[in-house]
Amino acid sequence: MNPTLKTRTISEIKRKLYDLSPRLQAAAKYILDNESDFGLDSIRETARKSGVSSYTVVRLSQQLGFAGFEDLREPFRHALVSLNGSAANAAWLEKWQGADANALTAAASNSMAIVSRSLERQSPARIREVAELMTSARDVYVTAMRASYGLAYNFQYVGRMALKSLQIVPRQMSSAIDELSDAGPEDVLIAITFTPYSHETIEAMAFAKSRGVRLVVVSDSEIIAPGLDAEHTLLVSTNSTHHFACNAGAMAVLELLLAMVVEIGGPEAAKRIESYECLRKGTRAYWAAQKKQ
Repeated sequence: MNPTLKTRTISEIKRKLYDLSPRLQAAAKYILDNESDFGLDSIRETARKSGVSSYTVVRLSQQLGFAGFEDLREPFRHALVSLNGSAANAAWLEKWQGADANALTAAASNSMAIVSRSLERQSPARIREVAELMTSARDVYVTAMRASYGLAYNFQYVGRMALKSLQIVPRQMSSAIDELSDAGPEDVLIAITFTPYSHETIEAMAFAKSRGVRLVVVSDSEIIAPGLDAEHTLLVSTNSTHHFACNAGAMAVLELLLAMVVEIGGPEAAKRIESYECLRKGTRAYWAAQKKQ
């Protein structure tokens, strides 16, 4: 099989997405967001997960130029990289015993696999491009809401030690749009959002785009809302064994970006980080046991 067929199929789905009917769009977006599952599942399971009928999945296959579901699924199956990988076989997991072992082993294996899968979806070139975009910007805004806000806060809190222009929005009780009112083409907005996408984050992204702000998105999908074309999208996996999304992969990708920002910052960034550390030690920010007299 042509190894580029999956890539070309994905490109074709993206090109046609907004010309499809709502039901076909739902099936198409499911495929884009769940490539591995799609490569494994039957037509009935794919239909169930995407919330459409099996007939809709067949129609989508034909709209994309395939004879049927199996032909559409085949390039995804062929290119499939298991989410479980070797993580599920980690020796230390075998030591977990007890009533909760099965649930915890599944969750631990999933978290390691999600990190691996999320990192696999990146490229050094793209991470560098995003980091260079950040270091050359006048201001770099980071926005997220609800569960994703913790990721954004950590990224900004740590990253600002190396990059002075990095700031989180919203702060306190304001809205992100309030704090983006002076932003423009010289600035960058990093938006972190996962399914179900935050209304406030989508509005902030749309407002930033209207001001010419360059947009970087960290998400589980390249297709979030019409008209929100980002300069860069860092795709991560968020599948979990429980009700809530697994953010381990997103954190790992943000750590990559922080590492590159520090690398590009060179001696100046290192000096800023050292200055922060000296300040904290000088103000006793870190607890230390009293020495015995």
